[in-house]
Amino acid sequence: MRWLRVLGGAAILAAVAWRVGPEPLADAARSAGPGAVSAALAITAVTTVCCACRWRALGADVPVGAAVAAYYRSQLLNATVPGGVAGDLHRAVRHGTLPVVAERGSGQLVQASAAGALLLAGPAPWASALLALAVLAAVSRWPVVVATSLVASAGHVVVFLVAARAVGTDASLATLLPLALVVMVGAAIPLNVAGWGPREGVAAGAFAAAGLGAAQGAAVSVLYGVLALVATLPGLVPLVRGVARA
Repeated sequence: MRWLRVLGGAAILAAVAWRVGPEPLADAARSAGPGAVSAALAITAVTTVCCACRWRALGADVPVGAAVAAYYRSQLLNATVPGGVAGDLHRAVRHGTLPVVAERGSGQLVQASAAGALLLAGPAPWASALLALAVLAAVSRWPVVVATSLVASAGHVVVFLVAARAVGTDASLATLLPLALVVMVGAAIPLNVAGWGPREGVAAGAFAAAGLGAAQGAAVSVLYGVLALVATLPGLVPLVRGVARA
């Protein structure tokens, strides 16, 4: 099943590259300037702390500092090893399976619920945010999990918006925000090569449907992937330390 997921992700990537051509994707990767990289590093630091706190709230018996380091390492492995779950498996082996499964599952549930609420509420940001919070507060027994998940999800969306501006997308925020939400949900589809595949396919389709062009969507998604990978590089520190101790 693991290799089927990888092959599925590779097939989606190949289809996107065939559809839009390699030039937009290469240009997107070269658009990762210092400003975009710095923003991604800073935003991902916040989202990583939130995810580590969510993990602890769901039963991980790990001190905060160690949890943040382990989560950085997990994200780096997820972003570099085919399958996109190597880091989560590493955390599960070292710290227990149930908290990791609960942490990942609850994060995706909150993200999908928030995205659905925001999309249903329309473009008004305040009304959307209030509706999302009301829905999540009603269905969740875990305020910490919901709060950290919302911040983490918002961070991923902001990095996507940074990528959109960096590649030259001039669409309004009201246009880009729903697209970002759809892409973030699509990125959770378990057919990927270290996170790549469905995200690019969904981005290409969503941007095309919005009249912005499939090439633009694929380019934004590729730069988002580059920024997301660079932002996990602090995970090298705990990874190297772990190897040295072994």
